[in-house]
Amino acid sequence: MSCRNCNNPLEHKFVDLGFSPPSNSYLKKDELNRSETYYPLRTYVCDKCWLVQTEDYATAEEIFNDEYAYFSSTSQSWLKHASDYVDMIVHRLKLNKKSFVVEIASNDGYLLKNFIGKGIPCLGIEPTLCTAEKARALGIPVEQIFFGEETSKKIAGDAKADLIIGNNVYAHVPDLISFARGLEILLKDEGTVTLEFPHLYNLIKYGQFDTIYHEHFSYFTLKSAINVFKNQGLRIYDVEEVSTHGGSLRIYGCKHGAKVATNDVNLDKVLGDENATGLNELDVYLDFQNQVDKIKDELLQFLIKAKMEGKKVAGYGAAAKGNTLLNYAGVKPDLLPYICDLAESKQGKWTPGGHIPICDPDHLYQDKPDYILILPWNISDEVIKQNSKAREWGAKFVVAIPEIKII
Repeated sequence: MSCRNCNNPLEHKFVDLGFSPPSNSYLKKDELNRSETYYPLRTYVCDKCWLVQTEDYATAEEIFNDEYAYFSSTSQSWLKHASDYVDMIVHRLKLNKKSFVVEIASNDGYLLKNFIGKGIPCLGIEPTLCTAEKARALGIPVEQIFFGEETSKKIAGDAKADLIIGNNVYAHVPDLISFARGLEILLKDEGTVTLEFPHLYNLIKYGQFDTIYHEHFSYFTLKSAINVFKNQGLRIYDVEEVSTHGGSLRIYGCKHGAKVATNDVNLDKVLGDENATGLNELDVYLDFQNQVDKIKDELLQFLIKAKMEGKKVAGYGAAAKGNTLLNYAGVKPDLLPYICDLAESKQGKWTPGGHIPICDPDHLYQDKPDYILILPWNISDEVIKQNSKAREWGAKFVVAIPEIKII
């Protein structure tokens, strides 16, 4: 395999998480006795442009199908993040009713509904049917397609965008070149694109290996993102560090010849942090497997100890990241009998690989577990607040990354 950005041969393994099914491929009852498709979950680092990327096995069409079960509106903190972003970007770019906004991977309309509320014309691009229909029900126009160079040519024929948004989609793109070319084609000459994605700096620093799964094809530093943009006639002119998903970057891009000034202070700060952490050297990447295995072993020790002591452990949040963690650790219902989740699209189903049943959160109050293992650790504060009554029977909350922590 060659690097999906610079075509350099990939020789250096970043982490090997064994074999697992796609992390969002939840199972219905009649599917439990059927065979599942498992793919290798291995990532490599390019020693030329420093892009970390999965080995190609699962295709985007296999992952983002009509049964795709992730709905962005499930998380209240994410809804607030989206609303705050819209208020900020409308003011910063002086967007109005004559502007045109496009969101790539618009999901269920969690973000674009804020532009609709302000009377700003917008368009969502979303390949999955179930989420696209939710957005359309809110009055948001949606093109149900994958975004890329050819798609962009068709859309740009009607109108080019003042703003293109991609929140947590950049990692999901198998063809980075086509994606970047699509941005350049669809963007107005003085337009802006903002992309948010988990920062590889935090993934390594805090052992966030569970954010590695098949639908995440690439893992970015600021430096690697600059390389991708530069190769396709785009320029990153600003960057912000945001707290979502365990620490993300929000990059601001434009066409290479746009008049907008580059914020060297912000860019140099993030690039400096990456360099100081050794993200331009192979040793940091090659040492990550040991860090991952330590986290896995500590989780298993906790679950086995709780079982031997007769304690009940429940999971909370059937997130894709949780499925990566549980599948790599080999956790089955004997150690984690069920997982509760607010998303109705997941309730009554089973996790891929481990076949752990997913229940309504009310089940917690019937079962009264001793420990509640929060799998989407990035929203642990929100989960604890929503389930604070569990404290009344003495339940304790647990997160496993970057280390076992009982709260």
